[in-house]
Amino acid sequence: MYARPRDAIRSFAPVTWDALRRFEQHSGWAIAAHIAMSALLAIFPFLIFVTALAAFLGAGEVAGSIVHLIFDTWPPTVAAPLAGEVDKVLNTPRGGVLTVGVLLTLWVSSSAVESLRIALGRAYDSPTSKPIWLSRLQSMWFVALGALGLVVVAVFIVLWPILWSFALGYLPWLATFELLSDVLRYALTVVVLASAIIAAHLWLPGGRRRIRDVLPGVALTIFLWLLGATLFSVYLAHFANYASTYAGLAGVMTAIVFLNASAALFILGAELNAAIVSRRRIRAAQAGSRAPPLADAQGRPAKTPSLSTPRPA
Repeated sequence: MYARPRDAIRSFAPVTWDALRRFEQHSGWAIAAHIAMSALLAIFPFLIFVTALAAFLGAGEVAGSIVHLIFDTWPPTVAAPLAGEVDKVLNTPRGGVLTVGVLLTLWVSSSAVESLRIALGRAYDSPTSKPIWLSRLQSMWFVALGALGLVVVAVFIVLWPILWSFALGYLPWLATFELLSDVLRYALTVVVLASAIIAAHLWLPGGRRRIRDVLPGVALTIFLWLLGATLFSVYLAHFANYASTYAGLAGVMTAIVFLNASAALFILGAELNAAIVSRRRIRAAQAGSRAPPLADAQGRPAKTPSLSTPRPA
């Protein structure tokens, strides 16, 4: 028997309320502001490291594609000021990937990962027990792995049109699937983003979680983020006027507001996962308390010994 839509809504509503209550109890907005500021401070060093890594791997020509890969998913009004400044920074000549300067950018970028670790530890009521130096090394490893993933995806996106044109020369009938090809090419970006979020939920906070335990929150985060980015673009285009309030800092403040909302959605996804697991444990405990008594070899209910039973003479 499949659950009726009304029953599904009734079961989802209490979990959603629990997630929102947990978000408020764990100072979700304050932690989201911390993540937003850390991300804004880390994005330039991170892209510098990605560019140096791409050059080290012989793929320096994809640096521009990496920038577009990140900022094309943002609302144009938010991305344009930052993307222009990033282009200026990336056009500055730099040394190899193992220079002291790039290692410092890797250290600074890892601060954003540490802020995510704090948020997830609060959401899952499971802060990490790792030493500070080990946590920082893990964060730096996350940054390096994310940079490598971006380089690979950027190379794929750059090479895909070339490979597609080559395939069309031998298989002309593939032209009917050209739109599907473009959709799949950019869907890879969403897959990489989802993989990064899942890895963060699994490995950054303390404790152990299964992939199926974090999927609901990851799906909610990505869905609300895509929807929120669209609505935020409409809001900026028709209602908001940050220039009248922040003057020359309007672009930066717009980015902070967007990153703050994105971080809040990330935390809300973790709180939803924690609320679902908590309710699942409560139901399991209630089911265990209602379990029938054990049976003896003849199938009859076993008698529970009493402390007041007299000893045999």
